[in-house]
Amino acid sequence: MSSISLPLFGLGSQPPEQDGATLDYLQMPQDMATYAMPQISADLNAHDLAQAKAVLLQLQQDLAAFPAASKPNDLTQLDTANRKFIDELLGEGEVSVIGSGGQVRIQESVLAGVWRLQQLNSQRQIIADALEVGIIPQQIMQLAFDGAASHIDTAWAALPEGVMNAPPLLAELNAKIAAYPATHEAHSINLSLLPQTEQDLEFLEQRLGKGTVAILSRGYGTNRITATGTKRVWWVQYFNSQDTLILNTLEVSDVPSVACASPEDIADSCQRLQEILKVYL
Repeated sequence: MSSISLPLFGLGSQPPEQDGATLDYLQMPQDMATYAMPQISADLNAHDLAQAKAVLLQLQQDLAAFPAASKPNDLTQLDTANRKFIDELLGEGEVSVIGSGGQVRIQESVLAGVWRLQQLNSQRQIIADALEVGIIPQQIMQLAFDGAASHIDTAWAALPEGVMNAPPLLAELNAKIAAYPATHEAHSINLSLLPQTEQDLEFLEQRLGKGTVAILSRGYGTNRITATGTKRVWWVQYFNSQDTLILNTLEVSDVPSVACASPEDIADSCQRLQEILKVYL
């Protein structure tokens, strides 16, 4: 059999251009969080973890019952050892939420769709601690737009200098806000594709106002999601692994989907928790 030489393709396989120019290849994402079995401290004894076992068995029932609504699983009565076990087992997932000036902290666990909800007092001490199963905790939607305006004020005598394209976007947002209760259709405006001046963006921010919830979602790069001072309007920004803004959007929705777990995620979490219980309890 005769050998056949195959041509090579790809970066570095072709001769350089005569003019010295080189191709600039888009750098692909390098890191992504993946699930791994939790590592539990050796000093934690299964015989002392009855409280944690009860919590996890209830959590397993809540995951299996999804999408049926379940009550938050209270953790405030756990002793030090059981709390440490829960902390290590659940860990921290991709989505973090801060609300009400830092007095509410919500963290997705490594089990997607399992959320840790904590409330802090003015001394930053935890006064409430619970687990909740769901696409997104109900508390986020309640906190995000508590006291927010129901529509954007578009009454102005004159536009600030440099503002050009923001006013039509405000009108578009008002129309989508008004329609949302009937349609429940999320609507996104891609500011990165529109000609926006710095004054336009400042004007949008001033008219929308500032909300009380900030969400950080980490996957390929980072998504920073902030509630505005206008009901159901979120500012969603996508940053690459070099922390460069690559996409800037406004979204009308209950909560942007990028921050939410999926039903498939929750089904996977149910199966993973079963495996964890077999190993540790």
